Amino acid sequence: MSLPPGRPKEGDVPLGGTAQREGAPMSRVAWIALGLALVGFPLVGGDFYVNLVSQIFIAAIFAASLNLLVGYGGLVSLGHAAWIGLAAYTSAWLYLRLGLAHWITAPLALAVTTSIAGLFGWIALRATGLGFLMITLALSQVLWGTAYRWAAVTNGDNGLSGLTRPVPFGISIDGPAAFYYFSLTVTILAIWMMARFVNSPFGAALRGSRDESRRMSALGHNVWMVRWLTFVYSGFWGAVAGLLFVYYHKYIHPTALSLTSSAEALLGVIAGGAGTIAGPIVGAAIVLLLKNYVSAYLERWNMLLGSVFVLIVIFMPDGVVPGFRRWWVRWRKQ
Repeated sequence: MSLPPGRPKEGDVPLGGTAQREGAPMSRVAWIALGLALVGFPLVGGDFYVNLVSQIFIAAIFAASLNLLVGYGGLVSLGHAAWIGLAAYTSAWLYLRLGLAHWITAPLALAVTTSIAGLFGWIALRATGLGFLMITLALSQVLWGTAYRWAAVTNGDNGLSGLTRPVPFGISIDGPAAFYYFSLTVTILAIWMMARFVNSPFGAALRGSRDESRRMSALGHNVWMVRWLTFVYSGFWGAVAGLLFVYYHKYIHPTALSLTSSAEALLGVIAGGAGTIAGPIVGAAIVLLLKNYVSAYLERWNMLLGSVFVLIVIFMPDGVVPGFRRWWVRWRKQ
């Protein structure tokens, strides 16, 4: 598994730094075309593909939230599934057991998950590197085991079912197209907010803490606090992905908290390009397409996923998005 680099070597492009600005940016025409394609997709795609893209939106938010830690903070976590599962379980339990409306359960689920993220961050950030990875893994496995064993609350291996989707502003999102537009709106807002975060002065301090933590401390920055706030912010957006997840499936099972969920998100971040805005989106799409589409035709789809990842590491070691950007710049120069 490739870990985010520390201080970049001479000639390398720092993750989250000039790598995002290298090459020709997307023109206004390209942005308009992309927007029209996203808006018009439900009109031409069948329900299966519309639902598939909705799942990609959810996975993109989840991977992008993890990228705040991995790509910009240099903190590799294998416990990020805790936030998607905790938010989903909290929302489902409040709705099913207490009969609360969605407009109440959603903010409560976000508040609970973000608070737990603050606690877990306070514990995990006592270490860095491999120690941080193992602590996040251990903490998430505590929640995973609780979800399986605390049957009185989580219904154990049977999960929580019988859920409904919210009706924002009186608009039903039960249909595939309606939920597609709802998840698209949330995804655009989430990616925009995370982009503003990493491109802010605080984001610069975060990248500085990743590359030169001792120098940042010498300059008067509280490196631990910068990382802790990023951990909490990352957990918040992971919780948002969890709400969309439970709204889409109308069901939640302990597997949402499993190591596999965290590993798939981390794989998407690394494959797409850690430390970039578009990288986790592309990586999440690759993983989800292989998982939900190719698996219908290949029984050993995991082998294909592994092969694709190996090819990416060989030919685009810093990810698909930075790799294609470099090829594009090279082609234009030629």
